[in-house]
Amino acid sequence: MASWHDLGPLTQFTRPASPVQVGKLRLAVTSVGGRHGVISGACNHVGGPLGEGRCEGEYLVCPWHGWKYHVRTGKGEPGFEVDAVPSYPVREEGGHLWVDLDGATPRTKGDHPPHPLARRVERAPGPLRVVGISTTNMDLKNPRYSTSEALLEAAMDHARELQAETRTIRLAELSFRACEGYYSKSARACTWPCSITQMDPDDQLDRVYEALVHWADVYLLATPIRWGAPSALYSKMVERLNCIQNQVTIANRVLLKDKVAAFIITGGQDNVQAVAGQLMVFFGELGCHFPQFPFVAHSRGWSAEDMERNVEEVQGSAELRDGARMLAARAVQAAERLLAQAPEAGRLVRGGRKAHHLDLPARREGGEP
Repeated sequence: MASWHDLGPLTQFTRPASPVQVGKLRLAVTSVGGRHGVISGACNHVGGPLGEGRCEGEYLVCPWHGWKYHVRTGKGEPGFEVDAVPSYPVREEGGHLWVDLDGATPRTKGDHPPHPLARRVERAPGPLRVVGISTTNMDLKNPRYSTSEALLEAAMDHARELQAETRTIRLAELSFRACEGYYSKSARACTWPCSITQMDPDDQLDRVYEALVHWADVYLLATPIRWGAPSALYSKMVERLNCIQNQVTIANRVLLKDKVAAFIITGGQDNVQAVAGQLMVFFGELGCHFPQFPFVAHSRGWSAEDMERNVEEVQGSAELRDGARMLAARAVQAAERLLAQAPEAGRLVRGGRKAHHLDLPARREGGEP
């Protein structure tokens, strides 16, 4: 039996798409090609508001993540017809638009394999694992010496000496999009895995997500100082890492557990403490732990514009390389303590290596003792 409901005057529905609320029911009213249609206002994906979307031909596009539904049948775009939202019979009478709320077609969802990053977060058996992330940018066809990356290499070399598995990620070598503000649309629109990662198979930040969430126990992150702040590539990356932190705030789901982060900061300008503080606050909000004295740094101050000399100092400084090695050792040691205390500590394979020592000569470079 039909249950016709008056949605209002036809003059209210001249736009291609309009959201309408009937009690608790969300609807999307469309006006395309001189015909009206009514489909569910909730997208199959994560419930995006279809009534606030735009039309492409006869398909209504979800404003959150771009899923498309036919404006009258509710079926998904060609190739995804099984992803259908309910559609409702409509009629025009007395200058008003009416909808039959009892005549809805069923909501159906296709079988979509989960994204590889969406798998359960579980530490795989094996030795301690260290990822190094270089955030310095450069012309890769004409590479230059990077002081922050050079110290990161020293730290990663020492991590291998400590029998840790290592990976180094250079953001300059990755092609990835900047954050597009899905969280600004709605907290639920910012998903894990990242909305961009799910939609764009060519976006390469998945390598960073894989390393941080599923692989590494220790993060060693290196950044230059750019006008008193971390590098632009660092900022571009951490904006995309917001999807990890959002899982804590909107889903009470902590993706990073028993992870240790430490930092290498260099630059021709001063502002070491402020940059270090920014890095520590962000990674702390992701759930990371820090070793004692969690960063090493080098800066010759605001007025040191002779960058060639800055490079020479870093290249010739055994003290800075020792500092980077000590940082790696402290981070590895902190991660080992965390894993030893975890219920699954037995999965950490130490391989019988000798204990490392932190008895290098006392230094004082940035956060170094």
